[in-house]
Amino acid sequence: MKYKEFCEQIIELVGGKNNIEAVVHCMTRLRFTLKDRNKAKTDDIKALKDVIDVVSNEVAYQIIIGTQVAQIHEELLQLLGLETSVEKKVKKNPVKAVLDVLSECMNPILEPMMAAGIIAGLLSIVSLTGLISPESSTYFIYDTLRQAVFYFLPVYMAMAFAKRLHASPYLAVTIAVTLLSVGINGVEGLNVFGINLPTITYSNSFFPILLGVWFMGYVTKALEKLMPQALQYFFNPVLTLVICLPITLALFGPIGTWLSDLLNLVFQFLMNTFGNWSAVMLYAACQPFLIMMGAGNFIIPIYMNFYATQGFDPIFTLAWIVSDIAVCGAVLGYFFKAKDAKQKQLFGTTAFSAFMGITEPAVYGVFVKYRRPFVAVMIGGGLGGLFGGLMGVKSYAPVTLFGITSFIGNNEYMNFYCAVGAVIIGFIGAFIAAYLLGIPQEEHVQEEPKRMNSTFTKTEIGVPVKGRAVALAQVNDKAFSTGALGKGIAIQPEENIIHSPVEGEVVSLFPTNHAIGIKTSYGIEVLIHIGIDTVELEGKYFEGMVKQGDHVKVGEPLIKADFEAITKEGYDTTVIMVITNTADYLDVLPSTETIFTGKENCLTVIV
Repeated sequence: MKYKEFCEQIIELVGGKNNIEAVVHCMTRLRFTLKDRNKAKTDDIKALKDVIDVVSNEVAYQIIIGTQVAQIHEELLQLLGLETSVEKKVKKNPVKAVLDVLSECMNPILEPMMAAGIIAGLLSIVSLTGLISPESSTYFIYDTLRQAVFYFLPVYMAMAFAKRLHASPYLAVTIAVTLLSVGINGVEGLNVFGINLPTITYSNSFFPILLGVWFMGYVTKALEKLMPQALQYFFNPVLTLVICLPITLALFGPIGTWLSDLLNLVFQFLMNTFGNWSAVMLYAACQPFLIMMGAGNFIIPIYMNFYATQGFDPIFTLAWIVSDIAVCGAVLGYFFKAKDAKQKQLFGTTAFSAFMGITEPAVYGVFVKYRRPFVAVMIGGGLGGLFGGLMGVKSYAPVTLFGITSFIGNNEYMNFYCAVGAVIIGFIGAFIAAYLLGIPQEEHVQEEPKRMNSTFTKTEIGVPVKGRAVALAQVNDKAFSTGALGKGIAIQPEENIIHSPVEGEVVSLFPTNHAIGIKTSYGIEVLIHIGIDTVELEGKYFEGMVKQGDHVKVGEPLIKADFEAITKEGYDTTVIMVITNTADYLDVLPSTETIFTGKENCLTVIV
């Protein structure tokens, strides 16, 4: 934990764990609800290295830290044993919420699965070359390791999902290993409390254990409320297992099997009707769009179901490898096309990132800005996916490019050669398409810093809102007035819409919509804070018009704020804008203008 020592000091100086009722955060500060504020040693807290100031008012005991507050808050909650929280919970689409949980919990599981897939490929290579005989004990041991990872997949699922779904990881694993035991897994003629159970091979499906762990979370919460504290340690684990095991066997086992079979039927129908080449081609061509929309997680239960039931994935693993390498090819095509040094640096770094299987920097940093690379990936990825799909390539583990040897499977070398061919086609196709399509004129791209003389350059920052200029030192908030969060300017607003002063990516948007952070392509980090202590309104009178991850242009509406209503509630409506990474530049100079109409520049960043 990066901030463990600092968090421990904070806990001690506010009066210890028992003095803390709750702690939340906004963009710059921790807000404590303390049982007794007299126990807090304010002067000692102010003396801590990472603390800017302490503000204590009728609402909360506030420790001003800066923009790294989210990381500190997360570690603080872990030490306190509290749940992660912010001052306002954001309602999620239920489907997206489920996919987010799947994505978050399955990431650790992919590690052993990828390792097993690579080991399978290596075993095929060493057996072909004669280094290790397929009949040897060494081969048998490593092949058993490979098989065990997939056989015991429900155990991994139980461990990964238990904490996220508020269940005990050890009790969840107990249910999982029970389902996989020789007395239950695939056994016919079982019944529980007189209810006949269907024959289910639990090692071939992860849905039953996932549903079982989800149910266990609710049982755990219910028992904690109903059972006297003194008896919980002894009876809660027993009751949890006694209740959850039969429900999982009688209800979730059949439901999970039906879900698994339904997914297989849907994709078997598509593959038999149109050919699986169509699905491979489509996903390889469109993955960057799904990433941009935050919808890439929908394939997780599908391909995991393929591995659990069939032992291989005929669609998605190859498709995402081809798509990733097509993104690399497209950005690399731009690298060779570009003449500007800064562009080459951007294209080169994002191409390398995509080659390593991380395409978000290229999608958000290049694709969204220039758009034509989307077409290049559709061409290259589509061609590579089409070839792989027509050749019936199968993946035996959810790997990236560096685990491509897993496509050898059980000595299926032609499968491996076709996978490599699909990757090469995707890369070359996207590279050529991007190079020929060219880089569009950047009339809408943020202007590159202008050279002031032979040494310095400057970047102008626009106005976020019409109104009257206020010196930052006059703002009634020490975190901003002292310049601790960076140099900038403040404005008394005369309109209700906050506009983007720069072109860049929305890197942070607080759930209450009272603060937003934007980072330009040149690395300038802009923080716009609407009002003082307006986080206490919990989002009332604020309406977000963009979301985190969006690419915004100069003048684009960001947030709508009802300043009249905010004023009536007794809050200062001053809009504050600072450059949070001021230390990276020679200086940040505010404009000398006193009235802003919305078309001027209000800050100059000297590089």
